[in-house]
Amino acid sequence: MTDLLMSGLSALADPSLLLLIVVTTLAGTVIGVLPGLSGTTGAALALPFTLTMDPVSAVVVLATIYGSSTFAGCITAILINTPGTSASATTCLDGYPLAKKGEAGRAIGIATLSSCFGGVVSVIFLLFAAPMLAGIAYEFGPPEYFALSIFGLSMLATIGGGSAAKNLMAGAFGVLLSTVGVHMMTGTERYTFGTSALYDGIGFVPVMIGLFGIAEFLRQSTELGLKREVLGMKAARLPTWADIRQIKNTVLRATGIGTFVGVLPAEGATIASMISYNEARRTSKNKDAFGKGAIEGIAASEAANNSAVGGSLVPTLALGIPGSPTAAIILAGLLAQGVQPGPTLFNEQGHLLSALFAALLVGNLLFLVIGLGGARFYARITQIPVPILWPLVFLFSIIGAYAIRQSVFDVYVAVAFGVIGFLMQRYGFSVVSLAIGLVLGVMVEQRLGQSVAMYNGNWLLMFTRPIALVFFALTLLSLFGPMVSSRLKRKKALARTLHHTRT
Repeated sequence: MTDLLMSGLSALADPSLLLLIVVTTLAGTVIGVLPGLSGTTGAALALPFTLTMDPVSAVVVLATIYGSSTFAGCITAILINTPGTSASATTCLDGYPLAKKGEAGRAIGIATLSSCFGGVVSVIFLLFAAPMLAGIAYEFGPPEYFALSIFGLSMLATIGGGSAAKNLMAGAFGVLLSTVGVHMMTGTERYTFGTSALYDGIGFVPVMIGLFGIAEFLRQSTELGLKREVLGMKAARLPTWADIRQIKNTVLRATGIGTFVGVLPAEGATIASMISYNEARRTSKNKDAFGKGAIEGIAASEAANNSAVGGSLVPTLALGIPGSPTAAIILAGLLAQGVQPGPTLFNEQGHLLSALFAALLVGNLLFLVIGLGGARFYARITQIPVPILWPLVFLFSIIGAYAIRQSVFDVYVAVAFGVIGFLMQRYGFSVVSLAIGLVLGVMVEQRLGQSVAMYNGNWLLMFTRPIALVFFALTLLSLFGPMVSSRLKRKKALARTLHHTRT
């Protein structure tokens, strides 16, 4: 861990790497500021272009876009009551009311400081926790990895809210898509329909571009008539000492919640910010101020969603299980570069991890400069008309899909999944579940095949391995726990009602 830290700091001596971090942090901030765009969309659009880079530069680009766009979502949330990313949705609840009181600069200052603190702490946690988790993963065999990937899929039930059944159905569809192509162990063609372009399966990159780029373009096209009120501001400013004393406990608690939730497979920054905001309101001495411009609400949301960034990369790097939608795209980028996440990554790709830690650390510190110094500039970016912005996004999506292999077929795939993603969102299905199901489906099939071969076809012997058994138990708890809890609550409520009726 110390070696990784020192190597990461020495990596900053490379001027080209430092310049790349600064440029992509600025680009990620612009992405986060633009209404409707998100870190996930930005990473999906950047993904095909990273394939022409070396693995270190590629992971730096994707990681800094992830972190900086998550931070920048607070600017639009505060100024136009529209979260730049879904992770900043709860920031709207108090950020916009505070801005309407003429204190937009104060609101952005609090959001910036909270984001910076949460992000830096999460990078430190990533630096220490990921190698430790990878060390534990050395004890894993194919059955443990299979059980872990099944547990990761079960977490899709709660991702992004909505119907658990629909989320799982979308994830199952993603797993089904991962089986397209020639089976590596048997040589059997599956769902190729005689098309040679499908022999190697459906590529991650065009699917991601379609689901998160083109689908969002189609959704935005249905909202062209909406008008947003943009609040003016003079300049962002750092919180006063009185503000810091008021929010310090909230920020510490939110950072812990965000880091923990980020580690959970498939949860991510949006869930972290919601949980943290609710917890801040529950423990606050000024509950009535929430929703009317409470600085604790802003701090809780922003500290949590930025700390979830580092947390989500822990299982992504150590186990190959994405901790968030954007982490799933980063995982796809690593796989496309021929880099296999897991325990061996820390021994074989130490220079890559060092660059990643350095990028995230510098990026989070840059938030102070970008958030406070450039807030007025970014406020003007929010006024770019949607009819101009989203056609450009669509154009970049098409170019990116084609650039991967100079294949028109990949463009067709991206457009097809753009339509699929648009229809899924309209009818309440999670495109994130589909994307993660596609990524994890490859791991599920591979590890299942290895496990069956390991036990000469008797797959039931997987249940004799303690670690695998724990993950299978967690899967059942994840799937049926909420159902049992809801039923028990209804029984208790019914019992209380009957008791009151009798008395």
